[in-house]
Amino acid sequence: MPRAVPDDNRRQVLYWRLLARLFDPEEQAGLESASLAVVEDIGLPPALLDPQTSVDSIVQRHPELAAEFDGLMVPETETGTGTGTGTGTDAGTEASADEGARDRAAEVRRAALVSKVLLNVFATGSGAVGAAQLSRWQSDAGWLERALGCRPGELRGGRGTTPDLGSLVPGIGPELGAIEADLVQRMHLREVLADPELAARLTPSMSLIEQLLRDKDNLSGVALANAKALIRRFVDEVAEVLRTQVEKTTVGALDRSVPPKRVFRNLDLDRTIWKNLTNYNPEEERLYVDRLYYRHTARKTTPQRLIVVVDQSGSMLDSMVNCTILASIFAGLPKVDVHLIAYDTRALDLTPWVNEPFEVLLRTKLGGGNDGPVAMAMARPKIAEPKNTVMVWISDFYEFDRSQPLFEAIEEVHRSGVKFIPVGSVTSSGRQEVNPWFRERFKALGTPVISGHINKLVHELKTFLA
Repeated sequence: MPRAVPDDNRRQVLYWRLLARLFDPEEQAGLESASLAVVEDIGLPPALLDPQTSVDSIVQRHPELAAEFDGLMVPETETGTGTGTGTGTDAGTEASADEGARDRAAEVRRAALVSKVLLNVFATGSGAVGAAQLSRWQSDAGWLERALGCRPGELRGGRGTTPDLGSLVPGIGPELGAIEADLVQRMHLREVLADPELAARLTPSMSLIEQLLRDKDNLSGVALANAKALIRRFVDEVAEVLRTQVEKTTVGALDRSVPPKRVFRNLDLDRTIWKNLTNYNPEEERLYVDRLYYRHTARKTTPQRLIVVVDQSGSMLDSMVNCTILASIFAGLPKVDVHLIAYDTRALDLTPWVNEPFEVLLRTKLGGGNDGPVAMAMARPKIAEPKNTVMVWISDFYEFDRSQPLFEAIEEVHRSGVKFIPVGSVTSSGRQEVNPWFRERFKALGTPVISGHINKLVHELKTFLA
């Protein structure tokens, strides 16, 4: 097995070079030259070793590599071997040796591609960051997510449509989010926003939106217009995902007291044929229809009131964006009356803008403390019929030494018949910390805190409104 040792060594060279560059941006001449020799020998482009070259650029020049990056880091399913009938033959041993050699060669190629995507994503350097660099990093992070079997953006949180993929790759999602936030903070954002060409290169992300919301009062003219455009783009993207989740299940039971609408799309063909079979003429081989039957589509719905209370401190931005958009979607459903309140040390009634999440976000003031009783004082008068009211409270529930008053008020609301839903996090990562004091009491009250993918909250709301 003459190739086993060289291939193993080649793979180790690539990984040692990756570790060296991650911990020290300075090139190690020996590792660089050895890695270049390996990459050229296995037929891959030398640009794979250049941290300044994006994966997009590599794939544009070598489109055949795109398929290799997809699922690159997903563990292979063990399918088993040894399907032959003979054992111990020379031919079988030789075939096994050839397969082993091919596997080791494939591992060397895989090591080169894995090293590329990891180095581009995790070696971000220091100092100021330009819009082009952030955009390139976001693109490379998307390729890493694809390599891990996810869609671009899923592990970073906020816009994924599948349940908590971050749990499948522990630590990767939050780490990517932290790197992205650091890059955004290192940008000269105001200067970038003032240049329409640079601003157009920005890819909306939760980290970028947070920076824009924090700095919006210091922007004007072209910079403010570009900031608003980026926020609206992000809101529209998230809204599209959430609207799909809400529309997956029909709300309400069929109301047969309402006559079916006599339009073609409601025509019940099977029932129409069945009911008119007695009119079939065998000689003419024709079915004469004297009555059409239609499906009922009207649904029984009781007017419901949805009160959404959102903690607008900076740590809750991700949840606030998601829930603000979700509230606007539910506000568009028939017979659902939605009210929206945001709070920190003061409460703000945002109900007049509940159908415009973009406008809601522009009116938020990130930061400050948590004064839940102030928000509850604004929310309680909105409860008209407790049995037909659901109150969603989004917060980490870290109050300024006022835990008891807020919980007592929540307990009273719950016992009055209101469906109370405490939410600690509605992101794709679901790692928001929640005050343990509140968590235990909510559990004892029979209203456990929802924390995780936003689908959980969508399910709870649709179950109540059905």
